[in-house]
Amino acid sequence: MAKTAICYGRQTIDLSDIDAVARSLEGMLTQGPLVESFEAGIAGYTGAKYAVVCSNGTAALHLAMKAAGVGEGDRAVTSPITFLASANAALYAGARPDFADIEADGMNIDPESVAEKAAKDRSIKAVVPVHFAGIPCRMEEIREAALRHGLTVIEDACHALGAEWTDSGGKVRKVGSCSHSDMTVFSFHPVKSITTGEGGAITTNDPALHERLRALRSHGVVKDPSRLSKSEGPWYYEMKELGFNYRLPDMNCALGISQLEKLDRFVERRAGIAALYDRLLSKYQFVKAPSVPDGTRSAWHLYPARIPFSELGVERKDLFRLMSEIGIGLQVHYIPVHTQPYYRAMGFSPGDFPRALRFYAEEVSLPLYPLLSDEEAGAVAEGLLSSLACLSAQPRRPVAV
Repeated sequence: MAKTAICYGRQTIDLSDIDAVARSLEGMLTQGPLVESFEAGIAGYTGAKYAVVCSNGTAALHLAMKAAGVGEGDRAVTSPITFLASANAALYAGARPDFADIEADGMNIDPESVAEKAAKDRSIKAVVPVHFAGIPCRMEEIREAALRHGLTVIEDACHALGAEWTDSGGKVRKVGSCSHSDMTVFSFHPVKSITTGEGGAITTNDPALHERLRALRSHGVVKDPSRLSKSEGPWYYEMKELGFNYRLPDMNCALGISQLEKLDRFVERRAGIAALYDRLLSKYQFVKAPSVPDGTRSAWHLYPARIPFSELGVERKDLFRLMSEIGIGLQVHYIPVHTQPYYRAMGFSPGDFPRALRFYAEEVSLPLYPLLSDEEAGAVAEGLLSSLACLSAQPRRPVAV
């Protein structure tokens, strides 16, 4: 039994992070030199040519949609199993979101479903594959479909900073390199791979997209003399299009720079916890561990276990209640976007994407963050199996860490 409360996710902050933020308070608090330093660090880590940081992951998705020219009369396809922002970003840009079902044997968007949908609907201008839980999508197939149908590819990698995949030529690609996409979007929310408190970023290899993203982030304002229609002096700027205040302050970037130095260690620890869960839960057929395809490295943002609640005769809310009583927090990722009242009013029906609906009915996210100890992970596994046994009267054996 857990002795202290174990939440499903939390930030990992140490004294070096605190010192970095404290030092930043002596300089510029908003748009200072640490913004470009953090951007350079993200680009360097992912292998992309450019990075643009912004206020949060949702803002990053919105900026990417706008920079890609997705707007009124267009559609953007994403996965139903994602946070609302992946779809809402199309609405913010004046377009209409649509969905393609997830893979039959996975958790990510199905490239064949994307291709079929794009072939039938010429208004689809963009696809937003979501690297769910930190597991990379099948990007080569998605890019192939996108090229065939003229789609912009915007990777939603808010779960996946630190993830990798190996392409058909044997080359290792980091998520965010944009090797098979136009842009990649990240989030630095406290439960993500690294945190800036709140924050986001977009990577790209396209210089034109890079410049447009930078302008859109700050009211559509351009200051580069080479891009101005005239110049009245060093103070002069021009608003070329309607943009937003999506800037990320220097003090947040200071935390991001410090966190980025620890990213690989964080991902390694997350992978270790996931492997421990795999081992502790492996003897119990009614708990299905998440599967990571060969040739990929997950960032392990989540550990999405699947439990056949209907077969066991168990209510998921009862499992949550029992786990909460012993101090362990669970979560569900996600309620399929197309089932939300707003999207149902747009004409979507719950049964439109049956694989997503089935996944949602079984998914439970177990606690996973670098500060979680092996003992705590063992308590989570023990509590999960004990609670399921209590609720379903299924036979079980003791769990040994």
